[in-house]
Amino acid sequence: MSKDKVEETPKKKGKLKKLLFITIGAVVLIGAGAGAGIYFGALSAHEAKPADHYPKLVLRSEDSDAAPAEGEDEPAAPKVGTVSVPNDKYKVDPRKYEITYYPITDAFTTNLADGSGFLQVGISLSTFYDGKVINNIKRQAVPIRSVVLMVLAEQDPALLSTSQGKQRLQRQLTGAINDLLREKEGFGGIDNVYFTSLVIQ
Repeated sequence: MSKDKVEETPKKKGKLKKLLFITIGAVVLIGAGAGAGIYFGALSAHEAKPADHYPKLVLRSEDSDAAPAEGEDEPAAPKVGTVSVPNDKYKVDPRKYEITYYPITDAFTTNLADGSGFLQVGISLSTFYDGKVINNIKRQAVPIRSVVLMVLAEQDPALLSTSQGKQRLQRQLTGAINDLLREKEGFGGIDNVYFTSLVIQ
């Protein structure tokens, strides 16, 4: 009988060790899964927050058609948008949303690509988005100036003498400014670039 008892004890101890290892392994796996869930949940919540910082479209109102009163020199308050969009490449219906124009105060002057003369351009930017886009433009004024000058320096004076060449330049400037704003601010939002002056000499 004593031999039977001696043989049963090591078997019980082996089973207990096996059960203990399985239990500890299960607890470690559950803990790791819970930790990963909390980490990735917090990460996705953190990634979702920047969308709130994106500009929103400004719905057109009845008051937006009214002209400003004479003698008003104060800048208008930044517009507040109410319509969220998935990205800044969203197709905007200009009849539904209010447009804001932002003039760049200083003109841009650069030599032309062929070295035959220079180009001086004044521009104004337009957006259907709220004041956040205007704030982004102000914050990125130096890089915007740089990218506009680079685009202007690549122009052919013969092409700029035609309306198609000027429209092409508008599209190039709009794309370049939007690309820069996307890189720096995560959102473009510029609808078009308009010339307030254009001199080729």
